[in-house]
Amino acid sequence: MRVLLSTYGTRGDVEPLVALAVRLQELGAEVRMCAPPDEEFAERLAGLGVRLVPVGPPVRELMRGTTLPTAAELSRYRTEMVDTQFDVFPEAADGCDVLVAAGLAQIAARSVAEAAGIHYVYAGYSAVNLPSPHHAPPPRPGWPEPEVNDNRTLWELDARNVNAQFAEPLNSHRTSLGLPPVDNVRDHVLTDRPWLAADPVLGPWRETPGIDVTQTGAWYLPNEHPLPAPLLTFLDAGAPPVYVGFGSLRPSQDIVRKTVEVIRARGQRVLVSRGWAELDLVDDGDDCFAVGEVNHQRLFARVAAVVHHGGAGTTVTAARAGAPQVVVPLQLADNPYWAGQVADLGIGAAIDGQAPTAEAISVAFGAALSPGARARARALGGRIHTDGAEVAAGLLLDSLR
Repeated sequence: MRVLLSTYGTRGDVEPLVALAVRLQELGAEVRMCAPPDEEFAERLAGLGVRLVPVGPPVRELMRGTTLPTAAELSRYRTEMVDTQFDVFPEAADGCDVLVAAGLAQIAARSVAEAAGIHYVYAGYSAVNLPSPHHAPPPRPGWPEPEVNDNRTLWELDARNVNAQFAEPLNSHRTSLGLPPVDNVRDHVLTDRPWLAADPVLGPWRETPGIDVTQTGAWYLPNEHPLPAPLLTFLDAGAPPVYVGFGSLRPSQDIVRKTVEVIRARGQRVLVSRGWAELDLVDDGDDCFAVGEVNHQRLFARVAAVVHHGGAGTTVTAARAGAPQVVVPLQLADNPYWAGQVADLGIGAAIDGQAPTAEAISVAFGAALSPGARARARALGGRIHTDGAEVAAGLLLDSLR
């Protein structure tokens, strides 16, 4: 049985599919993956025996700037990506039995699967990415911000925006494949039976008429890699530090500086993750330490709190470790959603990521490090599901038998 997995984005988009790939291989499936051609993804997949089919430009190159591309640039990138997908996906899907696409950006995936006569599954990593009157759509950079508050109306406007961007190039390619046109691109990509690869305790799906969601749990793999010796020395030298990291995103240096100052003012040590933004220490004080790529599963079990941008993977990893969280969402994709979940569950606090003041950051830390928040974080950590990728792999292969 052959499975094609496909996504485009940062590590937070790729790594869940890596977990699914490993579980599928354990069940005897042959797996290949369409993903960005970044070297770190190529090395990761090669080490697991998963064939990489590169699609689009390297993501790290697109994320280099401290600001997002303009609306016109984003529109051009999106249209070019549709053309690239229709060029690459058919050959990648050749001989496969199913195509699993993760993320709305996979515009061509369902059409290619339809033309090839193979099964198609859409998977999202956060409930907020699926239409529901219980929440608003996530922020979509480069598209106009609506001035209404009704969730149903917001989702209708969201569908119109997706159509305005993708309907013409998608239907042009569908015509060339002998397929009928699509009148609602977003719902075409998502299907009415999508999968939700998010933890049901941390990010549950609320039943919504017209959409039958299968929530499998988050897709991630246990990581047994040891922490580097210099980091262990720092951890052992004092009280648990506060971790500060923003993954592939590039926050303003002002946010990082203010955050570190607030942590130190509270008498706590700081651990800064360099990330794609290549963050660095504000000075050479021995109460601060900077790290590169490390095992978060092991590290988060040894920190006092986790400050991050609100990525799905970081949120669930911190939650599973029982660490309180301070989320500084940078108003991208599902970041505000996960910030809200952390705050609503009482396992931490959320800060407006646009221009937070030192006072706002201090208040958030006070809430996240309170005895109640710490106790709730520890209790919730024991309830996080650990078998999401295994569940999804079993469901996928069962559906094809």
